Amino acid sequence: MDTAALKSRTDQVLDRAIESKRLVGAIVLIARHGELIYHRATGLADRESARPMAENALFRLASVSKPIVSAVAMTLIAQGKLALDDDITQWLPDFRPSLPDGQPAHITVRQLLSHTAGLSYRFFEPDGEGPYARAGISDGMDSSAISLAENLRRLSGVPLLYAPGTSWGYSLAVDVLGAVLEQVCGLPLGEVVKQQLTGPLNMQNTGFFAHDPTRLATPYVSDLPEPHRLREGELVPAFENTVGIEYSVARALSAQAFPSGGAGMVSSAGDVLTMLEMLRRGGEPLLTPALVDEMGRDQTGGAELPESPGLGFGLGFSVLRDPQAAASPESAGTWRWGGAYGHSWFVDCAAGLSVVAFTNTLYEGMSGAFVNELRDAIYGVQP
Repeated sequence: MDTAALKSRTDQVLDRAIESKRLVGAIVLIARHGELIYHRATGLADRESARPMAENALFRLASVSKPIVSAVAMTLIAQGKLALDDDITQWLPDFRPSLPDGQPAHITVRQLLSHTAGLSYRFFEPDGEGPYARAGISDGMDSSAISLAENLRRLSGVPLLYAPGTSWGYSLAVDVLGAVLEQVCGLPLGEVVKQQLTGPLNMQNTGFFAHDPTRLATPYVSDLPEPHRLREGELVPAFENTVGIEYSVARALSAQAFPSGGAGMVSSAGDVLTMLEMLRRGGEPLLTPALVDEMGRDQTGGAELPESPGLGFGLGFSVLRDPQAAASPESAGTWRWGGAYGHSWFVDCAAGLSVVAFTNTLYEGMSGAFVNELRDAIYGVQP
């Protein structure tokens, strides 16, 4: 892989995305075999004040929270304090959602990590009148003042979509996992994350609210002729025929907001790269290579992820099963996921690559053309 050519191609992709106003600002970090071979911050962290994007900018992570909290769970498994196939009622005795036919269900830690537990998200409901909406369940990105325990109480009252382990569905599972971790450690989730992961790895920018709001990137929404500033409480559909995700811009400033393990964290691109590199190297000093291998093993039983041919799901992120079916230059086994505020990342262990791309533009930075353009530039695929 020609590093100079990779840098040139990546610069071109970033320049085009900023100049065409598809992105307001972005940070891209690329490590190969542990060496940082590309790092660039470009565009604006806040357009209205002309504040430039900086490499130490903080971002609302949305679903980039999931691999962080998933890695925390794996550290507790490594310590023997938790097991993948534990029934979660051992830790959450009152969390007992029923099967669709009303029969009792049994959910394991593995099923939470792999999104095979039968749960869902409120934002998937088409009209805002579905069971999650009627129960007042928070997706973890709104301004809800309820506690994590109350959100789980509401969630427990809604029947599962399917029997745990029989299908795959993106969901609030990692929020439930966060509550499990609190019970295992007897600490609030933020303290568990700090004790188990961010402290040992010196990820000082990572938590459930922004300790330095002046570094927080302002979020924008893809629009024409240019992205518009995300409004407090704005509903932005992520998928067709859904009511959309409700965003609270202020949530990242509140130490009182409940810790959503699936969507509520704040971090920097560098911190997330640190964690991904720890996993790519085999997990030391926090995990064993066998546990990292298990995270990267497809846990879906061959189920197809919606509109994602060739992809399965491991423990915390997607796993590339079939590069040809996915039309991807990445190696089989590549880990990948993103975040609704405009982020994507991937780890190609076979190629020794870890890539973090944080933007402040939803959804272009998560699922827009930019994501594949960046991927192809890194691999040298011609557009």
